[in-house]
Amino acid sequence: MVLIPVAPHEVATVVTTLEMHERPRPRPFPPSTLQLQRWEQPAPAAYRALFRRVGTPWLWYSRLLPDDATLAAIIHHPGVAVFAAVDRAGVEVGLLELDARAPDVTELQYLALVPELVGRGAGGWLMAHALAHAWRPGVGCVRVRTCTLDHPRALGFYRAQGFRPVSRTLETFPDPRVTGLLPADAAPHVPMLVQPPAASAAAT
Repeated sequence: MVLIPVAPHEVATVVTTLEMHERPRPRPFPPSTLQLQRWEQPAPAAYRALFRRVGTPWLWYSRLLPDDATLAAIIHHPGVAVFAAVDRAGVEVGLLELDARAPDVTELQYLALVPELVGRGAGGWLMAHALAHAWRPGVGCVRVRTCTLDHPRALGFYRAQGFRPVSRTLETFPDPRVTGLLPADAAPHVPMLVQPPAASAAAT
């Protein structure tokens, strides 16, 4: 057994890549009070707001780094489809993003709900829509990645949907709570070994 040191200001996670190589048999969509709406060229600020709502508990940070132009170039690309799950009040409560820029692969880039909906069956509904859109003509593989910072049931959920693990990798990155991208109280289940500069200054 080898223990790999991680810098105090960084976070480490094990990333599991899963793939599906056959389109699932058609089945009815799970019932839901939510609606899935395609976001045609979403404004970067609106996209980031939803990204924060669904991703902060799991230290999602990657889409908070780019400036507006760089982010727009990604989420406005013709090969990238962004959807919002909307409740009866018209509030965005879930994010689905599919990356189909490769000719024969669809990456399930982001699939998440606000914390209030986790564990209430909406995930199966959102995944059913994800697979329906992901298996476009010519696709031979749908791929998704999850990590040990995600919801503890995420890996089992993907496997239950028909995905099969194909590889594992280690990822380290600067703790987004330390850099200020996310609030210091985000993801309390992940220990923060270094206090953010503002918190350190307040303590002195």
